[in-house]
Amino acid sequence: MLARAASATRSAAATAFALMLPPRCPGCGAIVEKDDSFCHACWGQLRFLTPPWCAICGEPFGDPAHAAARCRRCVAEPPAYDAARAALAYADPVKRVVLNLKHGDGTHLARVMAAQMARVGAGWFGPQALIVPVPLHRWRLWERGYNQAALIGRALARRTGIPISVDALVRTRATPASGGMSRTERFANVEGVFRVARPVAGRAIVLVDDVLTTGATAHACAATLKAAGAAHVNLLTFARVVWAGARPHDAPEETSNGES
Repeated sequence: MLARAASATRSAAATAFALMLPPRCPGCGAIVEKDDSFCHACWGQLRFLTPPWCAICGEPFGDPAHAAARCRRCVAEPPAYDAARAALAYADPVKRVVLNLKHGDGTHLARVMAAQMARVGAGWFGPQALIVPVPLHRWRLWERGYNQAALIGRALARRTGIPISVDALVRTRATPASGGMSRTERFANVEGVFRVARPVAGRAIVLVDDVLTTGATAHACAATLKAAGAAHVNLLTFARVVWAGARPHDAPEETSNGES
């Protein structure tokens, strides 16, 4: 009798809480039916990245291509990571989600990102896999209060069951913000910045970050991890900048149900 009463009390409290704080769309804040779900308007704007894409960096191709095809950039300057995949193109409402996680204290958005990243990185979660977030320098971490890549990595680890090492990589010095830098300047900005602080030898590293732009940071991280004996380093991000000429595809039909 007491158990039923306690259960009824908890249910009533949960209902009251849901009414006070209903689920919100991560893209625009509109009320939605389920937590971590996009509203129909935002869902329709999502630009899911699917093949054909560069076999290394994952940049989508505008025309049909062989599965092993590489973009010109990866042919001319192969990155240190073995492959990179991103779930979505970096444009609204994805951009708002990323910025709200990074600067708006929307830490719950890490779950939204992890759900899409688990889909696109499904082939990388083998027995030797280890999730490693791209690190922040300790001063930036102190200023922000959290590392958004670590939050995403933890959410991904919970979803996939793959272990995570949040401090396997350490950023040894603070670097200037890369906004406005050229590609060459971005690579120079992070050269020699990272150090491996936990064993990674023989592991298949899933390097996690929120957005892929030039790949400079990922390249520096991957080179450092491989120098420490990592067997593979694959980069997994929620979004990526899509360069001129590439055409991301619409949402795959099997996921176009208005949910993240």
